[in-house]
Amino acid sequence: MIGLVTKKHAMAKSRYEYVRNFECEDRLLPSTWLVVRLDGQGFTRFTEQHHFTKPNDIRALHLMNRAAKVVMESMVEIVLAYGQSDEYSFVFLKTARAYDRRASKLATLLVSKFTAAYVFYWSEFFPDTPLKRLPSFDARVVVYPSDRIMRDYLCWRQADCHINNMYNTCFWTLVNTGGLTPKDAEKRLNGTLSKDKHELLFGEFGVNYNSEQEIFKKGSVVVREKAPIDVIDKGGHSSTRFKSIVQICHCDIIGDAFWRERPEILGQSEH
Repeated sequence: MIGLVTKKHAMAKSRYEYVRNFECEDRLLPSTWLVVRLDGQGFTRFTEQHHFTKPNDIRALHLMNRAAKVVMESMVEIVLAYGQSDEYSFVFLKTARAYDRRASKLATLLVSKFTAAYVFYWSEFFPDTPLKRLPSFDARVVVYPSDRIMRDYLCWRQADCHINNMYNTCFWTLVNTGGLTPKDAEKRLNGTLSKDKHELLFGEFGVNYNSEQEIFKKGSVVVREKAPIDVIDKGGHSSTRFKSIVQICHCDIIGDAFWRERPEILGQSEH
C-alpha cells in the first residue's frame, strides 16, 4: 500500500497535471440559497411500461418521497425539499459549504443518490411489478439571492402542481369514466379555466376536486421537525429529549403560516 500511495503522489505532481487547467470553475455564489431540482427523464414511457395509475399513482409518489428522504437524511445542509409528479427540489441553506458549493458536484451527487434510492426501494412500493426499465433523472442547480425569491420559487412549483393536477384529474376522468379518447378529452379541456374544470368534474361526474388527497393537490414537503424521544441514562432514569427527524407533509407553502411555524428554515428576517 505504501508503494501505491507514493506512486499516486508522484502522479499528482507530474507534467500531466496541467490538464486540470481545462476544468471549469463552477463554485456558486456565497450567501445565496442553492436549489437542486431533479426531473424524471422519459417518465411518460416509464409510467406506461409499469402501468402507473392515472392521473396519480400513490405508490409512485410515496416512492419519490422515500428517495427524497434518503437524500435529505444524508445531507444536513438541505433544509427543505419539495416534490410533485416526477420532480423534486432540494433547498440548501445560504451558508451551505458542501463540496465547496460546486454546482457539478452537488447536482451529480444528489441525482445519483436519489436514483439509487428510487431503484433500491422500488420493490417496497411496487411488490408485484418488476422494474423493467432503469429510471433516470436530470439535475440542475440554481442560486437565489434572497429569502423572498427562494420562497417564490417554491410557490411556483406548488402552483404548477395544482394546475397540472387539476388538468390531469379532468383529463383522465373524461377518458376513464366519460369514455372519451385522449384526443377528444384534450379538445374538451382546451381553453377551460379553473372554475370550468371544477364544474365539469362535479356537474358531470359528481367529483369534488377539493376532496382530492392533499398529496395530489399540494405535492410533498420534506422538512426537519423536532420530535420527542425517550432516553434512559446509565442510572436507569428516563427523560424526554427532542431529536430532529425528517418528516413529510402535504401542506400549503405559498402562504405565510408554514414559514411562521418553522422560523428555523429561513433563520433570519426576510429581505
